[in-house]
Amino acid sequence: MAWTKYQLLLAGMMLITGSINTLSAKWADNFSAPGCKGSADHSFSHPFLQAVGMFLGELSCLVLFHVLLCHDRRSPEPKMNTGQTFNPLYFFPPAMCDMTATCIMYVALNMTSASSFQMLRGAVIVFTGLLSVAFLERKLMVSQWIGIFITITGLLVVGLADFVSGEKDEQHKLSEVITGDLLIIMAQVIVAVQMVLEEKFVYKHDVHPLRAVGTEGFFGFVTLSLLLIPMYYIPAGHFGNNPRQVLEDSLDAFCQIGNQPMIVLALLGNIISIAFFNFAGISVTKEINATTRMVLDSLRTVVIWAVSLAVGWERFHGLQVLGFIVLLVGAALYNGLHKPVMEKIPCCARFLGQSSSEERLLSGSTASVNQDT
Repeated sequence: MAWTKYQLLLAGMMLITGSINTLSAKWADNFSAPGCKGSADHSFSHPFLQAVGMFLGELSCLVLFHVLLCHDRRSPEPKMNTGQTFNPLYFFPPAMCDMTATCIMYVALNMTSASSFQMLRGAVIVFTGLLSVAFLERKLMVSQWIGIFITITGLLVVGLADFVSGEKDEQHKLSEVITGDLLIIMAQVIVAVQMVLEEKFVYKHDVHPLRAVGTEGFFGFVTLSLLLIPMYYIPAGHFGNNPRQVLEDSLDAFCQIGNQPMIVLALLGNIISIAFFNFAGISVTKEINATTRMVLDSLRTVVIWAVSLAVGWERFHGLQVLGFIVLLVGAALYNGLHKPVMEKIPCCARFLGQSSSEERLLSGSTASVNQDT
């Protein structure tokens, strides 16, 4: 069936805003500007402040939800399903997981390339699959286990590509690249915990997706904004890539923004794009299907990679192509994209089984309610 203009708009919005989200964060990282009190030029390395901006973007989804709700209530026949009454504190644990994972990933983005950052996030399939078996008592299909092992292989290939290219990288030291890659994979463990928590405690309350994203954004924004205060005083040595060598120097960030106004454009791109990306992702799942959302997310990696190569942020490496293809195959198998093909092959159709509802996690409504960064 052909897509409607609205469905095409949603798909395009998800692809474009999702790509802008990662690229704008990396663009901000690449700026250098003087800080406070006439300090010398240094890179804009403020991952925790950037994470606050990301949660501000998520929080705007809550504003959008109430705008749509008010508009719907004014119509003669309200149609918007607001979901049942719920305790907002149910969203606090997954929001804390989201906050921790996002901060780790923004730190990692300072150390590695945007394309590797996007590809290595595919590790979430591995950890979500394992945690869903352990805590949700879900039985994975044989194809899903194969997809997990193929994904692990793809991660190793991408890691090897970073190791080889890192030796020639003028922007990042090899140790930084390896550390960044490991941090991204570590963050996916926390993202998987977030997904399992949402599956176990949140989805049963039938909360509107925009409201869910906005509520988690609220908790993340408030909590991390408060944490910026102690972070300003916590020494971090060379890990704190700022003149005072603290965990996060927000004042230095604002001084750099004042000296290099283009940083504001990059930060605004990150804040606005995450709001539109979440809205588009939710709408694509609802209006088209979850498989399309997964395919668009994979295309997002291609766009990010192509732009990074075009602007000279990274160099082309054949191993990355191989790693991306392997990761794509693993994700396709885990999410059941092979089934329509196998159903047309008589000798394979009988092996497919009938329990498609048992593999919802990461393939539809059980994907994290906020697909950030």
